[in-house]
Amino acid sequence: MARRPEVVTQPDVVKGDGRGAKWRGSLDADIIIANAPDPVFVSDLEGKILQANDAVSQLLGFRQDEVLEQSLSRFISPEETREFTAALREVVERGVMRNVVLNPRSASGEVIPASLNASALRDPNGKAIGAIGILRDMRELDKARAYAESLIENAPDPVFVSDLEGKILQANDAVSQLLGFRQDEVLEQSLSRFISAAETREFMAALREVVERGVTRNARLNPRSASGQVIPTTLNASALRDPDGKVIGAIGILRDMRELDKARAYAESLIKNAPDPVFVSDLEGKILQANDAVSQLLGFRQDEVLEQSLSRFISPEETREFTAALREVVERGVTRNARLNPRSASGEVIPTTLNASALRDPDGKVIGAIGILRDMRAYEQVVRDLEKSKTELQEKILDLEKFEEVVVGRELKMIALERELESLRKKSKG
Repeated sequence: MARRPEVVTQPDVVKGDGRGAKWRGSLDADIIIANAPDPVFVSDLEGKILQANDAVSQLLGFRQDEVLEQSLSRFISPEETREFTAALREVVERGVMRNVVLNPRSASGEVIPASLNASALRDPNGKAIGAIGILRDMRELDKARAYAESLIENAPDPVFVSDLEGKILQANDAVSQLLGFRQDEVLEQSLSRFISAAETREFMAALREVVERGVTRNARLNPRSASGQVIPTTLNASALRDPDGKVIGAIGILRDMRELDKARAYAESLIKNAPDPVFVSDLEGKILQANDAVSQLLGFRQDEVLEQSLSRFISPEETREFTAALREVVERGVTRNARLNPRSASGEVIPTTLNASALRDPDGKVIGAIGILRDMRAYEQVVRDLEKSKTELQEKILDLEKFEEVVVGRELKMIALERELESLRKKSKG
């Protein structure tokens, strides 16, 4: 955070007149203090309040005349008065101090959690003669923190809070259940106690990403449990910020990957042992996994297929069709009977149909496709044979029709001749 400007006074300091001390110079402190949205006050080095804006009165419920010329010790406990005096010494020595916690008591008796940032008030010779303090009402922030802590405590997933050095500041029961350690065995421990040196470096890199981008996704961690078991997990982390928005740590959510890894191993086993050619591709069409049936279909070795784009094996037009099929997988989760005609190692074009379903990451996002090819050569040969048989049958039908036409013509002629002979017989008898 940028350092607050120090206010240097002019020689003529006007004594308090019930409204606080006044300073005149190039920077009008009165105007800045009076119009500040936060509660702002000016005190001397003994903690006597010389000036305070309306926001102080609104925060504490006291009138201006009940605040001015009063020692801050009237509003805070003896212990906090000692802390404030120490803070004033820090202001004198360093010119500024940050985030001192104060709990002033209001006119109604309510204790109000507040943080105090103060900068030095100096005379023309640069000597610190007091402090300008800015209070921040922490009630809403404390409510938000309590709500966040409740969310963390009751989250079903293992959730922890760490500082930027990786020290665990908070962890819910799900962390204890995952690792088998009690809460007191986890808190205030460095995460490096539970993960390897290499993963500790990866975690620190993830923390740097949190600082820079506010979030990190799917970092792999393999913490060792109390029983010595190595537990595969993914880490999603988001920034933990102080009231000024500065990143001071991370809120990490672990996901136990044991069941998912089992499911992946099972899926890989199904793919490997499937009788049909099965492959896995990313959303750009790069082949990430392929079973032996793919190699048998195309005649390429595994290493000639993996990490290759499917466009190596199909035409540009079909590559566009496959890309369209991938879009359908993303939108609908599945595509059916897309036609592909990959070229084999021998140059043969092999007619196939592709059925594909979505490959998803642990968050359910589609990251690729699982494709099943069906060799259509035998089917198309059957279709061709049927077409040929159909043609031959049609030709035979035509031949039969011609034969029938000839036979029928002959029959008709025989009938005509018989009638003519019958007619001649009758005539000869008559």
